Amino acid sequence: MKEYDIIAAWPELMGKAVAHRTKEIHIKHQTLYLKIDSSVMREELLLGKQIIIDRLNDYAGQEIVTDIWFA
Repeated sequence: MKEYDIIAAWPELMGKAVAHRTKEIHIKHQTLYLKIDSSVMREELLLGKQIIIDRLNDYAGQEIVTDIWFA
């Protein structure tokens, strides 16, 4: 259930610009899978991967995401 809360809160957690560029998002086996339609934004998010993981887990109140894969 927490996975769905994170997905629903994605625009709030990451901002409108990132949410607008996110075309697909799901969590499977503690991995967040993102399809981003901007290669520049994808690279920026990749550089801040651990910050994103920490932000999502803080929001959930437990460790939900341990890795992120970008497409």
